[in-house]
Amino acid sequence: MEKTVSILGSTGSIGTQSLEVCEKHGIKVAALAAHSSIEALEQQIRKFRPQYACIYNDAKYSDLKSRISDMDVKLYSGMEGLCTLASLKEADIVLNSVVGMVGLLPTLTAIDAGKDLALANKETLVAGGELVMKAAADRGVRIYPVDSEHSAIFQCLQGNKRSQLSKIILTASGGPFFGRSYDELKKVTKAQALHHPNWDMGNKITIDSATLMNKGLEFIEAKWLFDLTPEQIEIVVHRQSVVHSAVEYNDYSVIAQLGVPDMKIPIQYALLYPDRMSCPTGRLSLTDYGKLTFEKPDYDTFKCLSAAIEAIKRGGAYPCLVNSANEEAVRAFLNDEIKFIDIGEIVSSVLDNFPISDIRSYEDVMAADKAARAFVRERITAENALV
Repeated sequence: MEKTVSILGSTGSIGTQSLEVCEKHGIKVAALAAHSSIEALEQQIRKFRPQYACIYNDAKYSDLKSRISDMDVKLYSGMEGLCTLASLKEADIVLNSVVGMVGLLPTLTAIDAGKDLALANKETLVAGGELVMKAAADRGVRIYPVDSEHSAIFQCLQGNKRSQLSKIILTASGGPFFGRSYDELKKVTKAQALHHPNWDMGNKITIDSATLMNKGLEFIEAKWLFDLTPEQIEIVVHRQSVVHSAVEYNDYSVIAQLGVPDMKIPIQYALLYPDRMSCPTGRLSLTDYGKLTFEKPDYDTFKCLSAAIEAIKRGGAYPCLVNSANEEAVRAFLNDEIKFIDIGEIVSSVLDNFPISDIRSYEDVMAADKAARAFVRERITAENALV
């Protein structure tokens, strides 16, 4: 069946790999959206010839419009543009791979328009999981996970009764600093934190992997995607990134999904579900790996992971608060304003500095997001003033 997709975040790592999948399987691209990379977006527009495009950074709109003036494409900008592209009648499915909280409103807009979602934007479910899942259920919209771990779980559930699931096993690479002590993390440089052993990702996600916040966010996502309790989710460090995650059933059988560490596999499954076709990636050879290892995470050293799990156990606005605090802390680290070790301390601190509050609307999410970011900025400013 021919499919047409709208890709939000097309110039990022997930977006570019998604376009490889589209090209291989003849998936039509109705729309492309990027944050600010106008050169890359222009090249994509010329190659895939979408009907619509959006540059989120309003300041780049005029330049891009001039660059593609010879093209028959309708150009938008800003959040309004993202939401327009998320609700196009021409698209069968929306792939949301933008980074950060900016992805929440386009997700809700796509659901409201009745569009199925291939979801790679973690913050959508972390900050607004209850809102998103309720809206999807009300509209009869399917959400196909693009994260390799959640895709693995989704695949392991196929053909089995959801009611017979006992728990899920969420695998983690452990990032570049697995096995390091808390004192050793105090000496970590930005260049070291941006070097991931297995995956090629954008800067923000790579730092999240180094702090294990990425796994904390995925823990929260899994709770919402698969309707689980926190107690039904186990995190296991698997350095080789071959077992992408597993499901344990009531009879204690464990079914896992394995593959080479390449995001095109889960991207393609989300876009072509339920079909499985040849993928533009390598085959897995277990004998080449020889040995697969599994270990427990260090929750005491990697404070971001502990904070995220505690946040979803508390519920309400806490997942949104830790997510937004992390975004601000990572931004500060990448701008050389704080040390690597400070990220976990900052994210953990929001749990003790905000009262319990519920999330009942998109406005509630954005209010919590704003409060957490302000808290982090004030803390960083105050601490840097003391140095």
